[in-house]
Formats: sequence, C-alpha cells, structure tokens
Amino acid sequence: MPMDPGTIESLIKETLPDAEVTIEDLAGDGDHYAAHVVSGAFEGKTRVQQHQMVYQALQGRMGGELHALALQTSVPKDA
Repeated sequence: MPMDPGTIESLIKETLPDAEVTIEDLAGDGDHYAAHVVSGAFEGKTRVQQHQMVYQALQGRMGGELHALALQTSVPKDA
C-alpha cells in the first residue's frame, strides 16, 4: 500500500521537530517521492549522517510502504 506524503512529513517532524519538509510525488503512484528536509539538527553532521537521521525517523518503512525516496538534506541558511 502506498504511503501518504503527509505521513512521511509527520514521521520526520516527530523526530526532527524543527524540520522544514517538502515532499514531491515523483511518479504520481504514491511509491516514489523526493523529499527536501532542512533542520538545525543536521548541523555538524555529514550528509550520510543527515540521511540516516531521516531514514531512522521513517521507522523502517523504507523498502516496504515507502518504495523510493530521493532525499536532500541541509541545515537552515541562518545556522
């Protein structure tokens, strides 16, 4: 069953409350999304660590409910 973009955003914000999350459905099928996540929690972390934080927030749904997620992460510009 496809995953709703609102659910993806909610899961990320539960773990990263300050996050600004933008979700785009890439194929219109509810299985292939792009997400841009901006959070101060990423400060001082490598890109890999930032992505791991987002994947952890998704609580194991990657590869199951959520088939594909093109992920971009960054810290706020004023950080």
